[in-house]
Amino acid sequence: MSDNEEEIVLEEMSIEEILELMMEDLYDGYAEEIEAEVHELLSRDMTPYDILTKGLVAGMDIVGADFRDGILFVPEVLMAAKAMKAGMAILRPLLAETGAEQIGTMVIGTVKGDIHDIGKNLVGMMMEGAGFQVIDLGINNDVDKYLGAIDEYNPDILGMSALLTTTMPYMRVVIKALKDKGIRNDIIVLVGGAPLNEAFAEDIEADAYCRDAAVAVETAKKFMQIKRAKARA
Repeated sequence: MSDNEEEIVLEEMSIEEILELMMEDLYDGYAEEIEAEVHELLSRDMTPYDILTKGLVAGMDIVGADFRDGILFVPEVLMAAKAMKAGMAILRPLLAETGAEQIGTMVIGTVKGDIHDIGKNLVGMMMEGAGFQVIDLGINNDVDKYLGAIDEYNPDILGMSALLTTTMPYMRVVIKALKDKGIRNDIIVLVGGAPLNEAFAEDIEADAYCRDAAVAVETAKKFMQIKRAKARA
């Protein structure tokens, strides 16, 4: 809990001050405080979308940058992501009602034979924090599971994760299946995991290798801008 908790009375603060506090509390992983701040901002008629973008997403951007720069580490980022989720739980149904635009949709899962999921979970939470809709397939996913999710959700991005050198080659199998189905060019494929590198991603014809969750968010945003620009052209 915050040391100066007694001094903080949300009702007496301006919207700007609450948004500032929200970013700090998100950084520190204070889920209950985030919930209270979301409720307070909603009571002041701030739109769910503005609370999401100006408070939660803005806060997670700072977390992502500090994670990338080695200032924060996985446990702290997981705490921040958990606090983000607490705020999102309140906002998600309201966002759905208002039809707020998501940046994009991502299907993510660890490949067949691999049961590691901390990195994948972190990417999923950070992507959600950045305003993406994330469908997490969990661990040990075969081609059919990926293809089924792509059919069902029509995502912009497919994210695949592997932590074992023995399971890495399965990513190639999935990408080949996308090609065989004629949908490879319709979907952005991002891959990640400790044993991977850019050369491997290029070799299996993924769009990009993401070394961590912060890079995954930056890369996804960049590819979505390219995709939108092409759609407008």
